[in-house]
Amino acid sequence: MHILVTGGAGFIGSHTALALQAAGYTPLLLDDFSNSNEGVLKGLETILNEKVTCIQGNCGDLTLLRDVFKTYSIAGVIHFAAFKAVGESMEKPLQYYENNIGNLLALLRVMQEYGVHNLIFSSSCTVYGEPDSLPVTEETPVKPATSVYGNTKQVGEEILRDVARASGQLRVCALRYFNPVGAHPSGLIGELPLGVPNNLVPFITQTAAGLRPELVVFGDDYPTLDGSCVRDFIHVMDLAEAHVAALANLQKRSGYSFEVFNIGTGEGSSVLEMIALFEKVNGIKVPYRIGARRPGDVVAVYADARLAERELGWKARRSMEEALRDAWKWQLNLQSIA
Repeated sequence: MHILVTGGAGFIGSHTALALQAAGYTPLLLDDFSNSNEGVLKGLETILNEKVTCIQGNCGDLTLLRDVFKTYSIAGVIHFAAFKAVGESMEKPLQYYENNIGNLLALLRVMQEYGVHNLIFSSSCTVYGEPDSLPVTEETPVKPATSVYGNTKQVGEEILRDVARASGQLRVCALRYFNPVGAHPSGLIGELPLGVPNNLVPFITQTAAGLRPELVVFGDDYPTLDGSCVRDFIHVMDLAEAHVAALANLQKRSGYSFEVFNIGTGEGSSVLEMIALFEKVNGIKVPYRIGARRPGDVVAVYADARLAERELGWKARRSMEEALRDAWKWQLNLQSIA
């Protein structure tokens, strides 16, 4: 039985494919490579020492989806495929709603047609906005989204809740990620942003490697210990393993269900702390300067992830030192390939 991984060649999708394989599942990847690179497949196959099945195409293509579900025995779906750049989403809202919501609807329709009832949805801590208190729990109020991207995650959760209830059979686990960082410890796969990175750690590694002249820290006057924003950074392999735990939990259930879980470490680290730790772990300086605040940035957000530990038996176990060491190893590997 296969687990269909949409967006399976992306950052989180590719690492989750490894975690699935390690747990005895057979990942079946679907990706249109609009925000990923086919070279990821070579890295996966080197790590696994076996062929990886990846179908190229968009998961909004009903004909393609039906062909996939007809050809393979699919026990569940992990849905990553989505556009994810906050700034771009504000400039191209129609494109984001068509892709992120439209593709989810297409996937649900075909899952229903072929009697596949287990779905893990890639959600986000952006649903909490600027929280009134920290850490955030799953009971923390979901606030109006500050971006179109964030709204697609909120609307996606609402659609899944409604469809699960109406179907009486669909079992959904929405994982609200915090900030995944790092890479596989082999250095063979990792985060590969196309163009200018939106996330902190690839910007750090590219600057350290000399690909960018400096890193800009967006504000040092926030009400935090050092004035920079605070986030809950989590090693991507810990995040990947959360999907395996969620899948095992779904497969034990009957009837319908809709659950949400925070997937984070439970600890906040500031931007300046991350830069300093990267320099310490890897023995290299990162040139940076303080810039103006970036519109839409929340001051601080980190998770209470105890529900996932209690219900899924999952807990983040890798250190941030490991994450930053692995991220740098991946960057150096990219340099050698280039």
